Amino acid sequence: MPAIITEGLTKVYGSSSGEVRALDGLDLQLEQGTVLGLLGPNGAGKTTTVRVLATLLRPDAGWARVLGLDVVRDAQALRHRIGLSGQYAAVDENLTGRENLWMFARLYQMPSSTAHQRAGELLEQFDLVEAGDRVAKTYSGGMRRRLDLASALIGRPELLFLDEPTTGLDPRSRLQMWQVIRELVSAGSTLLLTTQYLEEADELADTIGVVDHGRIIASGTADQLKAQVGGERVEVVVRDPDRLAAARDVVAGLCDGEISVQEHVRRVTAPTRGGAGQLVRVIRALDDAGIGIDDIGLRRPTLDDVFLSLTGHSAQQTPDDEPDEPDTETPIPAGRNA
Repeated sequence: MPAIITEGLTKVYGSSSGEVRALDGLDLQLEQGTVLGLLGPNGAGKTTTVRVLATLLRPDAGWARVLGLDVVRDAQALRHRIGLSGQYAAVDENLTGRENLWMFARLYQMPSSTAHQRAGELLEQFDLVEAGDRVAKTYSGGMRRRLDLASALIGRPELLFLDEPTTGLDPRSRLQMWQVIRELVSAGSTLLLTTQYLEEADELADTIGVVDHGRIIASGTADQLKAQVGGERVEVVVRDPDRLAAARDVVAGLCDGEISVQEHVRRVTAPTRGGAGQLVRVIRALDDAGIGIDDIGLRRPTLDDVFLSLTGHSAQQTPDDEPDEPDTETPIPAGRNA
C-alpha cells in the first residue's frame, strides 16, 4: 500500500478578487520507504498539499489516504502516526532545547522519565547535546531547524512531512540539514519534502512531483524529468567574438539538432548524443580550425531547465495570482505529530 495516495485533491480559497484554487485536482503517490519531493515556486500549492495530507485542512473536493487512512474521516487516528516540520521552526525560545523536547514528549502523554530519555536521544541524534541546556533563543537558524525536526520525531512517526525544511538557512546550515535528512532516509523513514530549491529536490528525493498552479504537471525521477528536456549538449565559449560564426559552423558539422548562439557571452550550444567522445571531436575540430576557446564542456539538463520548460517560469518565481495559503481551520499544533 502506498504511504500517500491522492486523487483530484482540490482546495479553494476566497479573496477580495474572487476564489483562487490553491489545489486544482492534484494527484500524487508516495511509496513506503521513499522520499517524494514536491518542487514548485511559492504559491504553487505545496504547503496547502501538506496541510491537507497532515489533516490541518479539509479538502473541498477529491480524496487522500495517508498510511491507509482517510485524511478527513480518520484524521484523529492518522495524527498519531505522522510528523510535520513546517516552514518555520516552532520552538519555544524561552525554553532550552532539552526542555522543548521534554515538553512535546509530555504532550504526547509520555511519562516524565520516558520524555527525558527521548529528549536525550534526539539531542544526540541531531548533534545538539552541547547546546541542549541552552535556551533556544541563543540557537542559530540551523540549530533551531534541527530542534524543530527533532521535536517532530518525538513520537517516532511512520511518515514525516518536511515543508521547505531549509528555507532561510545559510549554505552551511542547509548542507547540515541535508545530512540529517539523509540519515533519516537511510534509517528507513518515509518522507514528503516540499522545496523551491531545485538542487535540494535533485539531492534528496527518490521521485519528484513538479507542482504548478495546484497541479502535478510532471513526475518521475530527476533523470526522467531531465530526459523530457533533452539529452546532453556541448557548450563552447569562444575567445574571439569575431570567430563565433566560424565556431558555430564547426559545431554544426559535428552535432545534430538546433544550434544556439549567444553573442553577448560568446557561447555556442548544440545537442549531442555522442557523450565525451563527441566532446573530444569538437575540441579537435575547433583546434584544427584555429578557433581559440575560453571554456568547453558537456552539460546535462538541470531541474531548472525542466521547470522552465514545463511552466515557462523559474521555480523561484512567485506568481502574483496565487494565495498565501492561509489557515482556515483550527490546526493541530504546528510542526508536530499529534
